[in-house]
Parts: sequence; C-alpha cells; structure tokens
Amino acid sequence: MWVKLCCLLLYFLALFVLARVFEAVAWYESGFLATQLVDPVALSFRKLRTILECRGLGHSGLPEKKDVRELVEKSGDLMEGELYSALKEEEASESVSSTNFSGEMHFYELVEDTKDGIWLVQVIANDRSPLVGKVHWEKMVKKVSRFGIRTGTFNCSSDPRYCKRRGWLKSTLIMSVPQTSTSKGKVMLKEYSGRKIEVEHIFKWITAHAASRIKTIYNSEHLKEEWNKSDQYWVKIYLFANLDQPPAFFSALSVKFTGRVEFIFVNVENWDNKSYMAEIGIYKTPSYILRTPEGIYRYGNNTGEFISLRAMDSFLRSLQPEVNDLFVLSLVLVNLMAWMDLFITQGATIKRFVVLISTLGTYNSLLIISWLPVLGFLQLPYLDSFYEYSLKLFRYSNTTTLASWVRADWMFYSSHPALFLSTYLGHGLLVDYFEKKRRRNNNTDEVNANNLEWLSSLWDWYTSYLFHPIASFQHFPFDSDWDEDPDLFLERLAFPDLWLHPLIPTDYIKNLPMWRFQCLSAHSDEEMLETFPDSESDSDSENKEVFSSDREVSEDDELSTFHRCSEGERGCSVETCSCASQYCHHEPCECKARSYGSYSSTGDMEPDWSAWPSDMLHCTECVVCLENFAKGCLLMGLPCGHVFHQNCIVMWLAGGRHCCPVCRWASYKKKQPYTHPQPLSSEPPS
Repeated sequence: MWVKLCCLLLYFLALFVLARVFEAVAWYESGFLATQLVDPVALSFRKLRTILECRGLGHSGLPEKKDVRELVEKSGDLMEGELYSALKEEEASESVSSTNFSGEMHFYELVEDTKDGIWLVQVIANDRSPLVGKVHWEKMVKKVSRFGIRTGTFNCSSDPRYCKRRGWLKSTLIMSVPQTSTSKGKVMLKEYSGRKIEVEHIFKWITAHAASRIKTIYNSEHLKEEWNKSDQYWVKIYLFANLDQPPAFFSALSVKFTGRVEFIFVNVENWDNKSYMAEIGIYKTPSYILRTPEGIYRYGNNTGEFISLRAMDSFLRSLQPEVNDLFVLSLVLVNLMAWMDLFITQGATIKRFVVLISTLGTYNSLLIISWLPVLGFLQLPYLDSFYEYSLKLFRYSNTTTLASWVRADWMFYSSHPALFLSTYLGHGLLVDYFEKKRRRNNNTDEVNANNLEWLSSLWDWYTSYLFHPIASFQHFPFDSDWDEDPDLFLERLAFPDLWLHPLIPTDYIKNLPMWRFQCLSAHSDEEMLETFPDSESDSDSENKEVFSSDREVSEDDELSTFHRCSEGERGCSVETCSCASQYCHHEPCECKARSYGSYSSTGDMEPDWSAWPSDMLHCTECVVCLENFAKGCLLMGLPCGHVFHQNCIVMWLAGGRHCCPVCRWASYKKKQPYTHPQPLSSEPPS
C-alpha cells in the first residue's frame, strides 16, 4: 500500500511540474500567461459576447461593441485563462442531454426532492405542441447547462392525472428553485408567463428568479449594518459591481452553496458616498470579496481565479467542503492508488488484472467501511468544535498561492481528460519498467511467467485451500500439543488410493532446516575396523538391555520384523533401525551409533554431529538416491527427524509425495522431537 501511495504522490508531483512546463511554453510562444489581464478594447465583438454568455449576462439589447465591452468591464477583470476557456467551451460541439420524465414519482425524485439545484422543465400538455420548439429548446439547454441548471421534459400523456392536479392544462415552462436559504429546504415551482418565446427572454426570466434569492444592498448604511452583523454564516462572498443584477454564475452558485456560503450583491450604481467602502478596504469595482472569520480575501488575484462558474465553484468547495465532497475526493484518490497495482504487479497479464480487481474491491470496501463511523461521529453534538476547527484549517490552507496553483491544475487536467489519462498511463509504464528491473536484479522467476503457468498455479492454490485447508494454513515449525494428527490417520484410511489426493502447497519446504555435512578428523582404516565392532557391540548390548526391560523378543519375531522392514522400506535394515517401517506405529527410529546409514560414506572422516539440529537423527546416507553424504553437501531434515540430500528431498516433495521416504510421516506436520532413551541401570533397587 505504501509503495502505491508513493507512486501516486510522484504522479501528482509530475503533473504539477508538467503544468508549469505548459505555462512556460505558452508564455514563450504567445508572450502571455494565464493570469495576465486582457484589455477588452482589443477583443472582437464575438469574443466579448462569448465572455458575457459564459458569465451569464444578457446582451440582446446591446448592438454596439462599446456597450458590450463596458458590460464586460463592469462584471469583472478578464484574464487570458478565462478567455481561452470560454472560446474552447464555445467551440466544443458536445450535445447536452436532457431528462425525459416518466411520471409523477420520477419528477418528484429529481426535481422536487432536489434542494441544491435549479431545474428547467418543459411541460407538454395532452394533444398539444411544446411551448419551445426543438431547435430553440436545444439552444436553451446548452445555454443554461453552463451554469449548472438541469433541464427536462414532462409529457402529460405519460401521467395525465398528475398534470390535472398540478393545473398543467397547456404547454408551459416550469422552473424549480429552493425557497429558503437553508440547506435542504423546500422547493418552489414557478411557471413562465412571458409572451415572447425566445431564448434570451426565457434566460432573463431564469436569472431574475435566481438573483432574487441573493441579498442585495443598495446604500452604504445597509452595507455597514450587514458587514458588522454576525450570524450563522461563517463565510460570505460580496460582489461590489455597477450592475442591475448579479451575473447568472453568481446566482447559480448561491443555490449550489445554500446553507454553506452566503452570497451578497452590493449595487454601487447610484452611490455618491463610497467612504465606507474605503474603510473596509474596497477601492475599486467590480470586486469579489470573501469574508471569513480569519479575514478578507480578494478573489481574482491568484492563479486560476477566473470570473466563471467553474473556477469559483472549485474555490468555494476547497474553502467550505461538504462531507460528500471529501468522500468523492477520497474515492478518486483510493481508486487511482489501486490502479497502480496494474503496473506494480509483475508476471502474466491475467495475473495483473486479477490482482487489480482484487485490489479495487478491497480498497473500495475498506473506504466505505471506514467512512461509516466518520459519518456517525460527525453527527455527535460535541464534535461541532472539531468540525469548525477543521473548516478553519481548510480556509487557511486553501487561500495560499500553492492551493491556487493546485486548483488551476485541477481545472486544466479535468478539462483535458485525454492528457490526464495519457500521463497516468505513462507514469504507470515507468513504474512497471523500474519494478521489472528491480525484480530481475533479485532473480525473481515470476517476471517471466506466462498466463497459462500462472492460471495453473492459481488453480493449485485454490484447490489446496478447498480440499486441504488444514495443511494449507500450517507452516513448519508449528507447535502443537497433539502427538498424532487425525488428518494423517484419515489419509491412511484411503488405502487403496481410490480417492483424489489433495493438492498441498509447497510453501512449507522453505521452512525446513538445512545445513551442510561437515567432518571432524581423519582415521586410519585399522582404527575404523577396530572402532566399528566395539561400537556396534556396545550399542547392541545397550539396545538389548533397553528392550529386555520392556519386553522379550524372540528370534522369530526379530526375523519377521527384518523381513517387514526390508520389504516395506527400501533404505531400512536391521542394522540401521529397529523400527524404520510403517509397522512401527510411526515412532521415531531407535538408531545405533551410525544411525540408519553407513559410516563408510565419509571414508576415513568422522561426521561433525554438533552442526546438526538437535531433533535430527544421525545418518550418513540418503535413502532417496542411496548415496553417502559427501563433505560440504547440503542436507535437509524433515519434521520426523530423517535427513536427506537437499536436492533429493525437494524433488521428492515437489513431486506430490508429501511424506518422509523412510517413515511416511507427513512432511508438513510437526512431530515431537526425538530423545535418545537412557540405558537401564544394572544395579538393583535399594
């Protein structure tokens, strides 16, 4: 997770640097920056009209360029970035979709239950033609959609009873606007009563009703009273301008931020005394002033702070976010981080997508689960102070120059999604290249695995957990109080092998003990010949004393035991082990001095038993390959205590035979360590 988070942070840093590079290239080619002011006098009539349409100011009664230019100057300063965005938006020929309501419930859910937006609905009465024609309605939809106003069509033929109850007996236009200034308040429906069915007249009717919700100040006394008043709103934004009504984008934002930000329009058209404006720091108009408990902030002085709906919306969201805004932001970040797994994961292509789907599901589930207690805590009354301090921190951090750069970059990349996706893909390919190079340096085999091999390993893993979950979850060494595992007994009952053998993962093999076979000193052949009979006779006498105390074994029984051992186990003999076969009830082997191997394996060298693990049986021969241990060879021991060549036993276990070649004890099951029995004392008890 931390690797993906670091990769995502590097990607954001690369986007920030790339945006600065684009600014430098634009300045080199055109000689201006996005924050540079534009003189409206130098613009054409078409560009000036485009600016007014983006800001939401009517210009139908202004035929001359001079009047249009003055209206642009009265609404706010124009920057190069805003002009570029407006022209690009006008050239875009994307058709905006409009909702078709199916009935009363559909209309209620989308229109009457929406408390933070404006709807424009065309009602078509039964057997009547629509009030606005198809061509004019498409222009109307495109015009109002710039300001976040949603549109729809309600045909009374789908629900005539609802139309009769509402009184919609003729085709008309309906506008829904929140009635109160509180969040989630009631919605009022207003019907268009104008005679002129033109786009500009309908748009004026919409903006007039939306502007009526904004508090308007007409004199300095009222401004002084409002400026010094303390109420429920912590954040207020003032527009000081010489206009009849505020722009449409300003009115639309007042509806969108209902209950969070208070919008106030100060009409200074007929003011003679502007001394109080100078006292509060307002020296020019138009001005957009943000009033917070921390102080005054002049909107439009930093990067990306344009006089448009989109720019001011991102600015206010960063200052006064909703819980839903934070949730959407966290959702985007988590999914971007999860998609990094597609490039970090190495191996087969199918493996990458399987891991990606698993990561997406895990991360999104954890995100939703973690948000549930947060939403519950925010409802508690004693957390109001925490909420206020959090908003204060947001206001302090998002009024800095760095925050304005981040907002400008966000608007730039969101308006160019192809660039955003291509840079993300390029960053991912770089991550994939360096990760592949790192794993190749570490000699990781999974880099070159193909789809078929990975699917085969995935099926083996799945079936191992499905058919043998106990063996899959146990890792050697595993401390258990049980001497015998019931699973082993159940596996023994499967003889003859008519059942399907369970697939057991081989992860436990890497946890088995390994060491090298070492020797101490050299001995002559005569010493070896002299030593062996003595040691054998001594060990035989000791064994005879031990077993005579427990039970008496006849020569016929010993001979039958020898035959069973020689027939059942290939590497076992009477010399090496008295209980090496499966007929010994799986007890540890009772070995002689040279255990179940031959001392001749080391030639004239004596093995160094001190280097062996304490729970391993001493031997000098591998019963898998039937070869003696050579000096320096790598050995591996099983939980039962038997020792083999490392290569031999790994091949044995990897072939599906998960048991000891000598005693058939399961190679993934822990067994109590073997302890050598003490010889019985020959002295009689006192």
